[in-house]
Amino acid sequence: MRQLNLDQLRTLIAIADLGTFSAAAKALHLAQPTVSLHISELESRLGAQLVVRGSRNVTPTAAGAALVERGRRLLRDTDEAIDAVKRQTEGRTGRVRLGTSTGVVVDLLPQVLEALGTVHAGIDVEVSILGSNEAMARLAAGTLDIGLVAMPQPPGRDLVVTPWRDQPMMAFVPQRWKAPKRVTPAWLAAQPLIFNDATTHMYRLTMEWFAEAGFAPRARIELNYDAAIQSLVAAGYGAALLPLQHTADDALNQRMQVLLITPKLTRRLGIAHRLPGVIDGATQSVLKVLRTFRQL
Repeated sequence: MRQLNLDQLRTLIAIADLGTFSAAAKALHLAQPTVSLHISELESRLGAQLVVRGSRNVTPTAAGAALVERGRRLLRDTDEAIDAVKRQTEGRTGRVRLGTSTGVVVDLLPQVLEALGTVHAGIDVEVSILGSNEAMARLAAGTLDIGLVAMPQPPGRDLVVTPWRDQPMMAFVPQRWKAPKRVTPAWLAAQPLIFNDATTHMYRLTMEWFAEAGFAPRARIELNYDAAIQSLVAAGYGAALLPLQHTADDALNQRMQVLLITPKLTRRLGIAHRLPGVIDGATQSVLKVLRTFRQL
């Protein structure tokens, strides 16, 4: 049996969607005899009837419906393959897969995406909420193009991580708690605490800060969604160490204190990607915009 013809498959799907040969011909900019030929050749190639021609509408047979369902996935994969070639050669359009934490998505990424849209409106950035470890793993596997990750990162083969931004860590404390103007490890360790989970860089950074002062506190709850942590702080459930973030939620702001900590603590973020020789043009364009937001 010869291989499937994608144009014929596209014609079958158009008929299934639109209900007639003439409507499919118009949508595909084909002559109606060409549409008929596509279907007859496809049926001959597969040895199966694919459509039933009624007095007004054309409907797929069971075999036709099965081919339509799988054909949609096949055409989508084909479109993505073509798109990948365009991204490689042009750098103006395409899809870039970016992974980072919720805090970066809320506080920093909107500015980057707005700037990107003004110079490269044709680039679609697909954002995934990922911890730094998973982002680095996906970069190595080739299923992610850019990661905004916590630093430092262990050396990775064929991966590059460069400094991007520093975020001061702050104590987020319920408004009704009586707290010092500058929060110390000793004071915070005596409070109910909310941490990121133990697999994250944020957890290790937090615990190192406590350990330097001789404390090893345990959290009431661990989770990796900064907005949820802030909501729990505002509700009085506990205090947290988080990067300084700006929120437009006035009601939330009024229910918690964001306080300086001593000694100071900084979260460092980096831009991670594969080696320049193997990344496409669209990814290069996004990296260029990200670098304009780098703290020097």
